[in-house]
Amino acid sequence: MVVDDQEIVRAGFSALLGAQEDLEIVGEAGDGAEAIDVAQRTSPDVILMDVRMPVLDGIAATREILKTTETRVIVLTTFDLDEYVYDALRAGASGFLLKHASPGELANAVRVVAAGDALLAPSITRRLVEDFAKARPVLPVPDAQLTPRETDVLRLLAKGRSNREIATDLVLAEQTVKSHVSRILTKLDLRDRAQAVVYAYEAGVVAPGPQH
Repeated sequence: MVVDDQEIVRAGFSALLGAQEDLEIVGEAGDGAEAIDVAQRTSPDVILMDVRMPVLDGIAATREILKTTETRVIVLTTFDLDEYVYDALRAGASGFLLKHASPGELANAVRVVAAGDALLAPSITRRLVEDFAKARPVLPVPDAQLTPRETDVLRLLAKGRSNREIATDLVLAEQTVKSHVSRILTKLDLRDRAQAVVYAYEAGVVAPGPQH
């Protein structure tokens, strides 16, 4: 499903994605309120969601849609270092994509998120989260305490490391790291790695770096 207040943008994304053999466009919407309605009727696997829209913005729409569905959201943005994108990740979005992404990047992004993975460009995502997490209060530690090893994994995950890289850093099997990541998400009630990155910075598990 494609959500954008500019009809020409919606049409372009829908045409590009609809041309892929394995992808189907089930709906479009021009604002957040319409997005909620269409999402409830069509149950899309993935939503491409613009954030700045009239009536209801993409952040509020994302939060509302994810309350009751397993739909995954990719935020569309013009600028990568954008507080709207950060707030959308906090609301449950699985990643973000720049609007000038190539057709191949767009289709790949949908496939990655549909498969249950977070869409993270580590350097951009880490910079985004670092910049905006600094202005937020540190979150209280949840009741479900992480083990020291899980904390180590979360810290590396937040720095943009892949499971393979985490396994190398901690001298663990990659499957063991996958198990740790799964338990971390379950204990902290997080949807995916994107939310884990945000949580790690806001909870003080990872200290934000110096200002850029």
